Amino acid sequence: MRKRLLPFPLFSVALFGMWILLTGFSPGHVLLGALIAVIVSRVMLTLAPEPPRIRFGMAMTKLIGIVLKDIMRSNIAVARIILSPARKIRSGFIEIPIELHSPYAMGALAIIITATPGTLWLQHDAGRRSILIHVLDLVDEEEWIDLIKNRYEKLLMEIFQ
Repeated sequence: MRKRLLPFPLFSVALFGMWILLTGFSPGHVLLGALIAVIVSRVMLTLAPEPPRIRFGMAMTKLIGIVLKDIMRSNIAVARIILSPARKIRSGFIEIPIELHSPYAMGALAIIITATPGTLWLQHDAGRRSILIHVLDLVDEEEWIDLIKNRYEKLLMEIFQ
């Protein structure tokens, strides 16, 4: 990919097209737009992330099933909280130590936590190797830490590392 003149051809065409639309069609603008498209496309190579290493298999299938089940279960739990206003809830923040190294695995974990109703990924502290999440109805912190680490993190490590 690094040897091609335009490593990201669709990006280059879009950039060139946008340049022409914004500046007008003249020989000088066409030449300058083409030059900018080529240079910016080459500069984008430095931003290109490392390709993910994903192991397809039973771990991925199991994770998808668990996440879908947890999302459905959480939808019901949040609906109960909303529909019974007299019920006291205790929301809170939990800091969870994390062992994931892959940015793709971290991204997947963030999506899983945020897509599950009643939970929200707030912060990742790379120095302390921890994440901060918010839970709508926090009963037991240790149960949540165990859930994230043993239910999601182990499978994500199996898939991405």
